[in-house]
Amino acid sequence: MIVQARGRAGRAYGYPVGVTFPVVGMVGGGQLARMTHEAGIPLGIRFKLLSDTPQDSAAQVANEVVVGDYRDLDTLRAFAQGCDVITFDHEHVPTEHLRALEADGIPVRPGPDALVHAQDKGVMRAKLMEIDVPCPRHRIVADPADVERFAAEGDGFPVVLKTVRGGYDGKGVWVVRDAAGARDAFRAGVPVLAEEKVDFVRELAANVVRSPHGQAVAYPVVESIQVDGVCDTVIAPAPGLSPELSAEAQRLALRVAQELGVVGHLAVELFETRDGRILVNELAMRPHNSGHWTQDGAVTSQFANHVRAVLDLPLGDPRPRARWTVMANVLGGDYPDMYSAYLHCMARDPGLKIHMYGKDVKPGRKVGHVNTYGDDLDDVRERAAHAAGYLRGTITE
Repeated sequence: MIVQARGRAGRAYGYPVGVTFPVVGMVGGGQLARMTHEAGIPLGIRFKLLSDTPQDSAAQVANEVVVGDYRDLDTLRAFAQGCDVITFDHEHVPTEHLRALEADGIPVRPGPDALVHAQDKGVMRAKLMEIDVPCPRHRIVADPADVERFAAEGDGFPVVLKTVRGGYDGKGVWVVRDAAGARDAFRAGVPVLAEEKVDFVRELAANVVRSPHGQAVAYPVVESIQVDGVCDTVIAPAPGLSPELSAEAQRLALRVAQELGVVGHLAVELFETRDGRILVNELAMRPHNSGHWTQDGAVTSQFANHVRAVLDLPLGDPRPRARWTVMANVLGGDYPDMYSAYLHCMARDPGLKIHMYGKDVKPGRKVGHVNTYGDDLDDVRERAAHAAGYLRGTITE
């Protein structure tokens, strides 16, 4: 029989009598929430989900789902009742709403003072410069003429323009080659950040997790390969990265997490420049695509460690299980029947790990990912690429 049991903090958990496990409130119903919920199941952690629709990825699998608008403070306050901590699968909850929840006595992790650096690129850049973290040359620009002045202050066009809030997966980002090309960036009516177009060798990501009492762990630095602004492949660890630069990236990510007061998972996306430096591109304060490889390739996944961190439990071992792990995103194409492709993929590669998100298949939409691992990098990459391509329908044999 299920009754309203009372936990150590006096909250009602809805568990059988005597069970006092905490309730994690997850704002957002996407695939990150789905996989974080999955990581909490072995620990007996109950998840309460605030989702946009009942069909969202995580809403399909979570037991307790509230459908509502995360932008509405009353909805957030009602959702937070009975939760021991609030966390997120996106960074879009208004900062002032999170401050209101904290004022109500609800732990929010990461808190608004940290999360604003992932919500607002202008705030993020200003803080990183304050704490002496290497970044591309940048400043807020007012209009296309100001973009032209910014370009003239450096090496000229092209430059990168980003809306300070709301962009992801290439949305809200423009590479412009003249002032006329900058007009689209200002049509949304939000501040625009201009950055130099970095001459980089490749993109890297340093993933770390930090708990409220300051314990932190760092995963191996990975290479992230983008196609049309969307992550396509992640290789763990980044091949050919010197031990010195790898350690520097991990130290930098750990310092950012500490200086910003991050609780939970932090992804620091980086450029590796042609002259051997690393520059911070973006921050994400939640489980991140560049950490999906950890589900099968690390002793403790990013999702499990995020759950541990927001509950202030001891963090798990981030070390890799195999020499190489490759994650390949599965994007929707013109072949909607992905399930029928399982027979081929599983028979061809019994070691393949498939993770699907329960989403409708639409061209270009992330609907899942695959992980492969082993000792031979070329073989591991080929297996991941083949499986992702076959599931999408771009490979047919």
